[in-house]
Amino acid sequence: MKAPTMTTRNDCLARDADDALAPLRALFDLPEGVIYLDGNSLGARPRAALARAQDVIAREWGRDLIRSWNTAGWFDLPKRLGDRLAPLIGARGGEVVVTDTTSVNLFKALAGALRMQAEAPQRAARRVIVTERGNFPTDIYMAQGLSAWLERGYQVKLVDSAEQLEAAIDADTAVVMLTHVNYRSGYQHDMAALSAHAHAQGALIVWDLAHSAGAVPLDLHRDGADLAVGCTYKYLNGGPGSPAFIWVPQRHQEAFRQPLSGWWGHAAPFAMQPDFAPAAGIARALCGTQPIVSLAMVESGLEIFEQTSMAALRAKSLALSDLFIALVEARCASHPLQLVTPREHARRGSQVSFSHPHGYAVMQALIARGVIGDYREPAIMRFGFTPLYTSFAEVWDAVEILREILDGHAYDIAAARDAVT
Repeated sequence: MKAPTMTTRNDCLARDADDALAPLRALFDLPEGVIYLDGNSLGARPRAALARAQDVIAREWGRDLIRSWNTAGWFDLPKRLGDRLAPLIGARGGEVVVTDTTSVNLFKALAGALRMQAEAPQRAARRVIVTERGNFPTDIYMAQGLSAWLERGYQVKLVDSAEQLEAAIDADTAVVMLTHVNYRSGYQHDMAALSAHAHAQGALIVWDLAHSAGAVPLDLHRDGADLAVGCTYKYLNGGPGSPAFIWVPQRHQEAFRQPLSGWWGHAAPFAMQPDFAPAAGIARALCGTQPIVSLAMVESGLEIFEQTSMAALRAKSLALSDLFIALVEARCASHPLQLVTPREHARRGSQVSFSHPHGYAVMQALIARGVIGDYREPAIMRFGFTPLYTSFAEVWDAVEILREILDGHAYDIAAARDAVT
């Protein structure tokens, strides 16, 4: 769905009035006077989350105490949440668990993929992990850290651009590790094409969905992914630092082994045996005792997605970001703004990034005026569009405030420089 041309605020208000997703905004507790365009970094709080937290703390923990591991279903919560999340990423039941952090889950996924390759005689000699230099740094760090600990001579190959990826994936590649939507630019990879290319070269591919899950339609099975991880605190609105998820498809579960062999991943955790035996299925991706309070918050976010579809969310996301790009380029044309995010829908996530020579100072001025986006080096201002609660009128208002700041040079370069350094 392509948003119609909108040249006035009244056009935007009319579009909001016709928006089938608009009622979902009431399910979030959004502060008055704030235009929140940073859901790609931290999603807004579902209204239901407060009552859920109070119930977990006051009743399940406070009254029922340790009995809640059984009576409140605490022990099964990682798998239950995984099954609720699975449809959003094109996964099946019994393939996802919500647990640990994205970094920890990525470590598990990489280690599991490398082991699967090492146990395949025709691919056992491969020693290269391919990723992008512009990937989110922690993903690179985890790959480097794992490679340094292993005693098999693994190396991490950093590729400078998406265009160079296919050539970099060759007969030496064991695993390709990519983030589906780039955190800085919003560029979206062609998952199906890159997965197929990796497989043609004999490599496995691990996808980080941190900027995709809940933002763009995904079908991991159709698109040939091998393993995937992602967070729940961005578009999935699970709360600050809420547990991440890991996806292991049924076809890989029997062969999947990961080194963080904690008791929750044991075949018989309460047998208290001294030797580890991995659980069947996705439970083997678990490690230690789970953070129940933060896990419970994830459910409040996932429940909202069950009231709509990823197709509807994607259509509105593209309409919002198309409008934002058009308004910025029309109303701020005299200023040194450069669009970093692809215009092509198939290559765009649910954010828009513009660079500006004084991007940090401009973003701080926007935040002071109630327009909350964020900043990433070098000189990039990021604006996230969360269709569950972002309106078309807010897009208009945000661009108008940006125009006023730029036209009036209403940003403090010196203060911003001091803050950055």
